[in-house]
Amino acid sequence: MLRVVDRVALGLVGLVLVVVGGAVLAVGLGVSPPSWWIHDGPHDVLLSTAERTRLRDETWWWPTVIAALALLAVCALWWLIAVLRRRRLGEVLVDTGDGAGALLRGRALEGVLAADAARPDGVSHAHARLTGRRDAPRAHVRLLLEPHVDPAQALDRLTTEALAHARDSAALRELPAEVRLRTAKHKAERVS
Repeated sequence: MLRVVDRVALGLVGLVLVVVGGAVLAVGLGVSPPSWWIHDGPHDVLLSTAERTRLRDETWWWPTVIAALALLAVCALWWLIAVLRRRRLGEVLVDTGDGAGALLRGRALEGVLAADAARPDGVSHAHARLTGRRDAPRAHVRLLLEPHVDPAQALDRLTTEALAHARDSAALRELPAEVRLRTAKHKAERVS
């Protein structure tokens, strides 16, 4: 939902900026504007001195300007945080076969996936996070491997066991995953 609002808002702001900027550019290049347009010609200013200074002495003017700019800054900050924050999936839609479906908590599936991923020998720690839509989740898995473990073997075990188990238990057609592997730090061994 936020992605749709984000795209619509950006599209509308971009369209307004292109239309107004293009019209001002056209008038500046010598195209004669219509009678209702804010500019009369290429040498006209946007705001005259009288228009700029007429509200300066009003008591409501500066508080209104400051409140409007503060509201604009808060909205822009909210939008930036909403765009940058990656949301966790709250629930996963499980197809029960009767057409209604059931909802599975996303954190529960993340916990089971992390526990299954950490079970094989050589995996020191596992962390799982689900993103995406509730009918098409995506898994982000981080594995901390012991130094002696082959990464290809650990990745194969993760895809054939833990991810397959999570996909089958939630009745999903597919469960795309991004996997990050790291090795645990260890002390150097002495050779005698």
